Amino acid sequence: MTQSSPHAHRAGVSFEDRMATVDFRVAERAHIVVDTSVCLSCELRSCVHACPAALFVPTDDGGILFNYEQCFECGTCYQVCDAPGALSWTYPEGGHGVAFRQG
Repeated sequence: MTQSSPHAHRAGVSFEDRMATVDFRVAERAHIVVDTSVCLSCELRSCVHACPAALFVPTDDGGILFNYEQCFECGTCYQVCDAPGALSWTYPEGGHGVAFRQG
């Protein structure tokens, strides 16, 4: 898998190496819901820069494309987003979500 993002080599660990240490049991219901209409007026785009899994991608029309399936459940997006109503965050349903294989 090739990932082009500003997160590609954070702390000397490649994005691919970091992602290879985790498994994801994806629930049908997204545990993070992004109101992309709110994102259109966001200038900071903190979620794009802070998400360690690079799941927030800016679009050419000023929006955000988000994919919850490989979320680390760290809550960083929820902590850095200062746009009221942009993010709804919960833990995944029981038995789903991220599983770390090392550490």
